[in-house]
Amino acid sequence: MPPHDGLTHLKQYDIKDSNVELIGTEIDHRVKHKSAQAEPAWNNGKIGQQAGLYVWRIEDFEVIPWPEQRVGEFYDGDSYIVLHSYKVGEKEGRERLVHDIFFWLGSKTSQDEAGTAAYKTVELDEFLNGVATQHREVQEQLSDEFLAIFPRIKILSGGVQSGFHHVDPNAAPKEITTLLRVFKYPTAGHAHSTVVHEVKPTWESLDEDDVFILDKGDKIWVWQGKKCSPMEKAKAAQVVSDLTLAKHIDVEVLSQTEARSAVVVKLLGGGNTTQTDFKAARPVSSRVSGPVAGDQPQKLFRLSDAEGTLSFSLVKDRKPIHIADFDTDDVFLLDIGRAIWVWRGLGASQRERAMWLNVAHSYVHQIHDGPKTTPIASVIEGNESPAFFKAIAV
Repeated sequence: MPPHDGLTHLKQYDIKDSNVELIGTEIDHRVKHKSAQAEPAWNNGKIGQQAGLYVWRIEDFEVIPWPEQRVGEFYDGDSYIVLHSYKVGEKEGRERLVHDIFFWLGSKTSQDEAGTAAYKTVELDEFLNGVATQHREVQEQLSDEFLAIFPRIKILSGGVQSGFHHVDPNAAPKEITTLLRVFKYPTAGHAHSTVVHEVKPTWESLDEDDVFILDKGDKIWVWQGKKCSPMEKAKAAQVVSDLTLAKHIDVEVLSQTEARSAVVVKLLGGGNTTQTDFKAARPVSSRVSGPVAGDQPQKLFRLSDAEGTLSFSLVKDRKPIHIADFDTDDVFLLDIGRAIWVWRGLGASQRERAMWLNVAHSYVHQIHDGPKTTPIASVIEGNESPAFFKAIAV
């Protein structure tokens, strides 16, 4: 469809596809800033003052700090806010603190949790004086920027609404079978970007390219696929070390090429199978397995109401795209393939500032033909992140 169709009457999507409306007026900013000043999560004396990595989980509409020892661990039934604050300009003698805010949505998170995470992301940006880079992260398609800030990401089943965190000490112990898949994220630009993802505990979840950790409660088995990498083996060893800190149990490491590795297949219900090759799709979006972003065409669009009505038009559909292609009076959408960047000019109108995210979602669905999982990030002129400049320099 033409790039301007459907933008005056935007289709409404579920909460995974929408942040709250950013009205963009001065009173709107004042209201949000005042609300942010009253939020305990932001007022710990560190936010906006110190570099660091801060994580919160949404629990019953509240922003609850996530334990430091569990940073990098997420549940698919929850929504989280991640703030990465870091210094730039040290070499040039113009040191300043910059911020990336990610709101992370699990594949099974509730509408209320996702909506709260989205709203509180905007509020946190106001607390940081509106200069942070905002990112929407969805479990099935993580951005390279998100992957880069964690040494390891662990995605588990469950969440706060499922009652996962409530443990009855008087209840009889139950045998729980957990299967974790360890793999390098397909699009990660960093060698250490390894994901540990809980998968269905069945032999059909096995794949020869990765490492699997089977925890039966009284013993742990590590099943190394015949094509897994040394890095995946090393990361699996770290995970097992973490698991055995709290409970001293036996661990057996088996290569798929060993005859004894069949014991893992049997424990996972595959006792009668004669299969020797195992291929199970990774728990990521199908777009993640496509070509790298640098191999995909880039497109730059302009959102403008200079002529009285809101228009969305193609500016450039080829590389290279430079910062000079952006105009301070408008909002621009940059499609780099597997992710969308929105650049907001300081002179953009109130209407343009209010509509940028709705337009980005409309583009993803109607033009980009991408899934709900496509990462979307937004920067404001004069406070562009290094990742944004890297994107236009590809």
